[in-house]
Amino acid sequence: MTDYDVLIIGGGVAGLSAATFTARADLDTLVVNDGVSILYRNAILENFPGFPAGIDSRLFSLMLQEQAERAGCERLDAKVTDVDHANHADGSGFTVETKGGEDDGETISAERVVITSWSDASYLDGLDLELEGSGSKQYVPVDDDGRTDIDGLYAAGRIAKQYHQAIVSAGHGSQVGITVVHDADPDFYHDWVVPEGYFTNRDRDVPEGCEEISEDERQRRARKAHDRLRDYLEEWEDERPVPHPSFVENMN
Repeated sequence: MTDYDVLIIGGGVAGLSAATFTARADLDTLVVNDGVSILYRNAILENFPGFPAGIDSRLFSLMLQEQAERAGCERLDAKVTDVDHANHADGSGFTVETKGGEDDGETISAERVVITSWSDASYLDGLDLELEGSGSKQYVPVDDDGRTDIDGLYAAGRIAKQYHQAIVSAGHGSQVGITVVHDADPDFYHDWVVPEGYFTNRDRDVPEGCEEISEDERQRRARKAHDRLRDYLEEWEDERPVPHPSFVENMN
């Protein structure tokens, strides 16, 4: 059985945003994803702040995935079939069963689980979790920070009844990721990268989660970020949106 600090179900915008924050906080993070994000079905993403003329939805998804992986999170392409409580003496933790992947399914242990995959929530049937139904969809009730009624279980994005927009999923996923970090480490301050002396020149220790960097290091990281973005834009080959499963018309 493989053990993780955090297991995130769903590799869409909410899941990858949460994973970026938990992994950057040095929590061993695994994203379990089945299929492609709904964002792959969009024609183009035109309302995400920071892209004045919009950005290709599939390109945005690939960049978000790489960002989470660079932060240190791992990824498993498999379907989650069951989430249950682990048999720990203190009642903490979860066991997650998957189907597919390289080993045709496995059991994974995680201290905390974040739910972001919403099209089919049947994998939650083993938990004493009250879901809210709306037509064919089910939602997980959460508090203002993404916690469910079950300790260590969180939900983010559309399954937490957030608006169905990429920017909302990114924001809520990030918020829930930060909640997980603070629950795991109450001393965590902020995920900030600041200029050298920002704290220390005021006779303060650098808080947990923060990093002071020199001007040379700032320039190095900025060049690296610009070069990677340039590579994406220069190498990107346009891809058609992935059709909705119920879409039967000829896209030509």
